[in-house]
Amino acid sequence: MKKIIIVLFLVFFAGLNCYATEMEEVQKFFNRYVDAANSYDTNYFNFYANDAKIIRVVEKNDGTFETVNIPLERYKNEANKSRLLMKIRKYKNYYSDIKILPMGKNYKVSALRQPSLSNYKIPAHFIIGKDNYGNWKIKEESMNTKVQAFLSKTIIK
Repeated sequence: MKKIIIVLFLVFFAGLNCYATEMEEVQKFFNRYVDAANSYDTNYFNFYANDAKIIRVVEKNDGTFETVNIPLERYKNEANKSRLLMKIRKYKNYYSDIKILPMGKNYKVSALRQPSLSNYKIPAHFIIGKDNYGNWKIKEESMNTKVQAFLSKTIIK
């Protein structure tokens, strides 16, 4: 009986260690993603899964919210178009209150995002998991934004 309890105890702590190690990997991946985004690295989109879901939760002037799903290819095109202007303006995103929680085989990274050209912080989350090759990828990105342009039909299509 003692052996069974000891084995269960070891398995339990081995499992916790596995989560801790993966959570550290996810944290490092997220930090690399933020660095790539803030430095306008041309490999920035390599952090995303091919079928990543991009969500913007628009905080409207009247205090309501509207969720906009943006196809990844459209998001890439729009980001590439604005890259030079954002680089000139030295636009960056800063993340605080970062929390990482396991979600099945994936991890949810929740944070408050502060755009460098603003004085407010708004919610963001990322679902990060491994692809078929064992590489960490962003499977879902959701950010609140006060930028109304995301409501334009040209952005959504």
